[in-house]
Amino acid sequence: MFVRLSAAVAAICLLSPAAFAAGAAPTDPQIAHIAYTAGVIDVEAAKQALSISKNKEVTAFANEMVRDHEAVNKQALDLVKKLKVTPEDNDTSRQLTKAATEERAKLAKLKGAAFDKAYVENEVAYHKQVNSALEGTLIPSAQNAELKDLLKTGLKLFQGHEQHAEHVASMLK
Repeated sequence: MFVRLSAAVAAICLLSPAAFAAGAAPTDPQIAHIAYTAGVIDVEAAKQALSISKNKEVTAFANEMVRDHEAVNKQALDLVKKLKVTPEDNDTSRQLTKAATEERAKLAKLKGAAFDKAYVENEVAYHKQVNSALEGTLIPSAQNAELKDLLKTGLKLFQGHEQHAEHVASMLK
């Protein structure tokens, strides 16, 4: 489990306040790209779970991830269009994407209960790290009030996801 999550956690740790203390805080276009990328990653993971899992709690959770993350990402795209901002690709987004691709490849080798457990444990850890990054770096660094509000709304929703993932994980033990 620890090895599986280490790349994703390392990428998200780049979002920590300490990591940005040495350099400049992320800009709004970078924040928009990071947040959107994190949502896409969770949708892709959930779609993988829907294609593999037969567990009704896991598939219900995965359906929730697809619905909620796609909705937040639509709001984010609408906002950047309204603000005429172009999301800026950055090292954090690229590292998140790379780590997620590696994680999906590892999960694809699992079946049944082993897949369900690994997927849900990854979702718990992923939401903890993303929520921490939102609270500690992305929200405080956002300059645009509407972007900041969207991130705060996303954080509340994603904290609920973390709790839901923890509940599903406890049912799988």
